[in-house]
Amino acid sequence: MTTSQQPGQVEPSGITPDTKDWTWVLDRPCPECGFESGTVDPDRVGPAVRATIPRWQDVLARPDVAVRPDERTWSPLEYAAHVRDVFGVFDVRLASMVEGDDPLFANWDQDAAALAGDYEHQDPQFLAREIAIAGDRIAGRFDAVGQDDWDRPGRRSNGSVFTVRTLGQYFLHDVVHHLHDVGAPTA
Repeated sequence: MTTSQQPGQVEPSGITPDTKDWTWVLDRPCPECGFESGTVDPDRVGPAVRATIPRWQDVLARPDVAVRPDERTWSPLEYAAHVRDVFGVFDVRLASMVEGDDPLFANWDQDAAALAGDYEHQDPQFLAREIAIAGDRIAGRFDAVGQDDWDRPGRRSNGSVFTVRTLGQYFLHDVVHHLHDVGAPTA
């Protein structure tokens, strides 16, 4: 999220940045997508991520994948590029939590990443392959977490504290929520 943006301010891409702190999804169901991340068994994060990959690939096969629903909202293509990058960011965060001691995560500005990565001009077929690779990588990392590691801590730059367990739940909500954002059929 853009830290210098004010709520409702529009980025050069025309997109209104999302400045909400979504950590509340760990405590209650998301009223937008209905996902209850706090109830997800951590051993199910890897398989659940893998189950989203074909759904994202179906989204990327749409003929209108690059069309924005309005000038301030990402297209399904842009959401898919974001999810690919979310897979990578959380892969690094999870590795740092399992291998380190209470790491502080580097800030990730998703809006700056969208501009720098030119999300709106991604090749959908190439992106579908990248999502499969990155999704399988992070799913495998969650599969490999040992029972003694689920409570290992890590911190976001805004002070939010996660355990490996809650990081997985929070991460999975993001991926599932964006499927809702693009109108993908439920699994």
